[in-house]
Amino acid sequence: MRLCTFNVNSGRKRMPHLRRLLERHVPDIVFLQELKCRTEEFPAMELGDLGYRCHVVGQPGGRNGVAVVSRIPFEVVDEALPDGADDTHARFVEVRAAGAHLAGIYLPNGNSGGVEGYAYKLRWMERLRARVAERLNSFTPYAVLGDFNVCPTDDDFAPGALPRTDALVRPETRAAFRAITHLGMTDALRALHPADAPWTYWDYGPAFESNRGLRIDHALLSAELAERLAGASVDVVARSEESPSDHAPVLFDFAD
Repeated sequence: MRLCTFNVNSGRKRMPHLRRLLERHVPDIVFLQELKCRTEEFPAMELGDLGYRCHVVGQPGGRNGVAVVSRIPFEVVDEALPDGADDTHARFVEVRAAGAHLAGIYLPNGNSGGVEGYAYKLRWMERLRARVAERLNSFTPYAVLGDFNVCPTDDDFAPGALPRTDALVRPETRAAFRAITHLGMTDALRALHPADAPWTYWDYGPAFESNRGLRIDHALLSAELAERLAGASVDVVARSEESPSDHAPVLFDFAD
């Protein structure tokens, strides 16, 4: 099984990039983030000829949005995290496929909206931790993939790329991330690249050419999936294309 996460930074604008990604790597399931469109506006029909079907969780106003793009059967479990009655953001989708539960997330950035914007990020992370704990307590093989907007350690961003006050690296953010991994989840990219995990994001401008990147797109795996992890890589080709997303797709391979 091959899984992929890709923050497309506009599902409609990046459809050619997504198609090339599918043709290059033939992933079984791709989790997309930052669609920036309503559910009905995502051009899902453009992927049918490649053998993929989609489930889209869009949001009015051209913000956020997540999707599942799959060439294998899947069943949608949830379109939002529990305990978020006042949360109208489209940031979560969970499916059942290939004997596991797989969640795609677009975790809040936390740098906008002042104090409340950052508090929302931490509340969202606590809700995610609770969902992961629930799945692990029921012995469900579980994976969470997506744009976490978290650099877990100082090794996860280029020197000088972020100030210490940035929401992606603040101590509270990292503690919330560790609270999830300490439940028993493995950081897949770091597990296979312990000393040199590659960046997954480069801001627009000179950051990509100078390799001033961040590692904020992750896959966290339960023990059942972690022991099957056979490969993890970043498709830098996608970031080097014309009019790219500022994120690169990240791919994860699992043995049968």
